[in-house]
Amino acid sequence: MNVLVAMSGGVDSSVAAALLLEAGHEVTGVTLKLWGGDSDSGCCSVADVEDARRVAAQLGIPHYVFNFTEAFDEAVVDPYVGAYASGNTPNPCVECNRTMKWGLLLERSRSMGFDALATGHHARIERDSNGDAWVARGEDAAKDQSYVLSVLAGDAISDTLLPVGDLTKAEVREHAARLGMRTASKAESMDVCFIKRGGREDFLAARVDASPGAVVDSEGVEVGRHDGVSGFTIGQRRGVGVAAGERRYVVDIDAATSTVVLGRKEELHRDTIALNNLHGVHGSAPVSAEPGETPLLIQTSAHGAPVKGYLIGDTLHLEVERPRVAPGQVVALYVGDRVVGSGIAR
Repeated sequence: MNVLVAMSGGVDSSVAAALLLEAGHEVTGVTLKLWGGDSDSGCCSVADVEDARRVAAQLGIPHYVFNFTEAFDEAVVDPYVGAYASGNTPNPCVECNRTMKWGLLLERSRSMGFDALATGHHARIERDSNGDAWVARGEDAAKDQSYVLSVLAGDAISDTLLPVGDLTKAEVREHAARLGMRTASKAESMDVCFIKRGGREDFLAARVDASPGAVVDSEGVEVGRHDGVSGFTIGQRRGVGVAAGERRYVVDIDAATSTVVLGRKEELHRDTIALNNLHGVHGSAPVSAEPGETPLLIQTSAHGAPVKGYLIGDTLHLEVERPRVAPGQVVALYVGDRVVGSGIAR
C-alpha cells in the first residue's frame, strides 16, 4: 500500500511512519505548514519540520512540506476568533483535523495517488461486518485522541491508518528509542499551535473589537465590568473581575448585550445538552437511544470522563447532571469504544 504519513515532528507520527515501513508499505512523509505567525507551543514550527525531515531521512523515505497557511487562517483561526467574539468556546484542533488533515491533506493525498493517509493519533480504526470503518478509542486511555477525530466522516475514515493506536505512549517511545529516533524523548505539544503559552487574551484582544459590558449575578445585579466577552468561557472561575468572596462561575454569556452572568457552581449543572451540526459517522444521525436501551457514552472534552445518556432529536439527555458544556465545544458520541457521531454544544 502507498501511504502518505502526516509527520508533525513528534514521536507518535515518527513511529507511525516507521511501523508502516516495517509492515512493508511504501511510505512518504509530509509536514504541514499551517501557522505563519509567532508561536512557542504547538506543532509544525521550524524545529518540528526539521525533526520530521531528519526522521524521514533516517527511515529513507521521501519527505515534503505542504504550505496550508492561507487555508488554515480561513478555516481554523478566523472561526476561532469569531467564536470567542460571539461568546462561544471553540475546539480549533478538532476543526484543524476536519478541514486541514482530513480535508485538504486527504484530498491532496488522493489526487497524488496515495492509497491511505496515516497519522500518529492515539486512536484505532475498526471495521464492522459490512466493511464500514469507524474511529475507536486507542489502547492508551490516558492518551486517547478519538474525541478530536469524532467529526470525521466514514469515507475519510476508510482511507485512514492510525498505526500507533494499538500501543501505549510508553511503547511508542520505546519503539522510537530502539530505532534511535531523535524524537524518542521529545515533549508533547499540548497547546493551540497559533497562540503563545498563556497568550489567548492578548491574541484575541488584537483581533476582536472591544465591546465592554456588565458582569452581573444570576439575579441581574451588576457586580463588575469587563472589556469584552471574548475573555470569558462558560465555567470559568478565575479572572472574572469581581471582588473576592463566594466562589462564582461564568454561567452564561450574552454577546449581543456584552453581558457576562456569574452564579454558584450548582447553577452550572445541566442534565441535557442541545446540539448543533449533529453528525453521524456514516451519514445519518447517530443512533437515538431511548431510556431502557443501551445508552450512548457522551464525551465533552479531549480527556474527560464520558457520561451515559440518550439522544432524542438534537438533544442529549444525561443520566446524571454535569457542569454545563460551553457553547461551541465538540460533543463526541460513542457506543462502547466506537465513535458514532458528534455535535456542537449550543
